[in-house]
Amino acid sequence: MNKAENIIVGISIGDLNGIGSEVVLKTFEDSRILEMCTPVIFANVKILSFVKKTFESTSMLHGIDTIDQLVLGKINVLNVWKEGVDINFGVNDENIGKYAIKSFIAATDALKAGQIDVLVTAPINKYNIQSEEFKFPGHTDYLDKELEGDALMFMVQDNLRVGLLTDHIPVNEVASHLTEALIIRKIETIKKSLIQDFSINKPKIAVLGLNPHAGDGGVIGKEDDAIIRPAIKKLFDKGTLVFGPYPADGFFGNSQYEKFDAVIAAYHDQGLIPFKTLSFGKGVNYTAGLNKIRTSPDHGTAYEIAGKNLADFNSFKEAVYLAIDIFHSRIQYKEISKDPMKIKEKQEERNIR
Repeated sequence: MNKAENIIVGISIGDLNGIGSEVVLKTFEDSRILEMCTPVIFANVKILSFVKKTFESTSMLHGIDTIDQLVLGKINVLNVWKEGVDINFGVNDENIGKYAIKSFIAATDALKAGQIDVLVTAPINKYNIQSEEFKFPGHTDYLDKELEGDALMFMVQDNLRVGLLTDHIPVNEVASHLTEALIIRKIETIKKSLIQDFSINKPKIAVLGLNPHAGDGGVIGKEDDAIIRPAIKKLFDKGTLVFGPYPADGFFGNSQYEKFDAVIAAYHDQGLIPFKTLSFGKGVNYTAGLNKIRTSPDHGTAYEIAGKNLADFNSFKEAVYLAIDIFHSRIQYKEISKDPMKIKEKQEERNIR
């Protein structure tokens, strides 16, 4: 079995007081997933064994102390720490936040070193992870610093893909962050991702307006006409199939999104509210634009149901599947890029379909 057939999936355990460990263990109870990947959970095997008993999970855990001890086809748990940790499901605990970051940083280091092929992150609490050593709003910002590229939050569920021009910033600061250069960079990042990560040769991209009715010709805000529209025109004139800005209120309700390979929202809730409404708990948060692959479920720690054996693991499972699919797509993209004839064949194949 070679590495391409059994991808090494690194998993950061997230907030142990939340539902992360539950959805991780439930995902790998189905042994069929171990035929396509080998998980390495960055945590502590004794703690996960405790969690396993709590949820009566059937997942068989294999504890290791170094990454080279992993066994293909097993659920490996890399002991990032040795000491015990008090778990109190549903409780916001700064100490638990420290272990979430220990897991995440160790997994990121392994990703950078090529010891794992992809990274899937379980949910963290953005408040309790803050410290003198870790001052980032979340996973994406840290990965943007540590990995090569330009990180972009890209929500994915089958053919529904929603990217963001701005992500974790206050709504009253969104307009001041929007510049023509930023918009062009983000659109180019999504275009590249659609081509290399999703095998779409000539992607069509829609951009939502910032203001109600996309500004109504300047009556309700100037940003759409003064900043967003010129950026779109520049890219379109160079051959990128990007359109807009579209009024955001009716765009998803009348199914306009189905005509495009991706939609770019101006800010967090503008994109994520319709996405989560349409994705039915199977959405994935993909960090596009980086030289490494990272996905996560589209939900948080869910303290209110933590420890009650109620968590739906489908979003986490889809995050694992998407990471695997993108890994294969990037291999194929590299192979095709070496041969111009293969690119032409792919384009013709897509046109036929």
